[in-house]
Amino acid sequence: LKAPLSENPEPGDLIEISRGGYQHWAVYVGDGYVVHLTAACDPNGLSSPPNKKALVKKEKLQDAVGTDEWKVNNILDKKYRPRPVDVIVREACAREGQELPYGIATRNCEHFATELRYGKAESQQVGNHETVTYVGHRLACLIILFSENKSEIDKYCFQ
Repeated sequence: LKAPLSENPEPGDLIEISRGGYQHWAVYVGDGYVVHLTAACDPNGLSSPPNKKALVKKEKLQDAVGTDEWKVNNILDKKYRPRPVDVIVREACAREGQELPYGIATRNCEHFATELRYGKAESQQVGNHETVTYVGHRLACLIILFSENKSEIDKYCFQ
């Protein structure tokens, strides 16, 4: 269980788990347990499930994290007021075992966790990915535009 020594999550806190290339999110519900949305085909949530469904699991923080690094990250506290802790914990625990719709861009583990804490399903991870993809695409178009091979412009920039 890799975490800074000062990390003592409180019930209702969001737990950000670094999975190498992306972050997995869970809600701490107390007594060493978290509730999180996992891909039905992969307990660590490493891939998008083929059936577009995910399972809500309650498990020990250390089991959910494995050997990955983690931290408390109440990512939207400056934007939204967190819901009462008892509501967050009660709703998180009530969802244990439920199978929910899953979409990498619209209903992922971060959406699940932020909806429980704030009542708003948001994913900054998805927004950051979309921004990087858009900027990267536009940069590629500019490079092609100023290159000698102008025929590539239609192929890559106007689809």
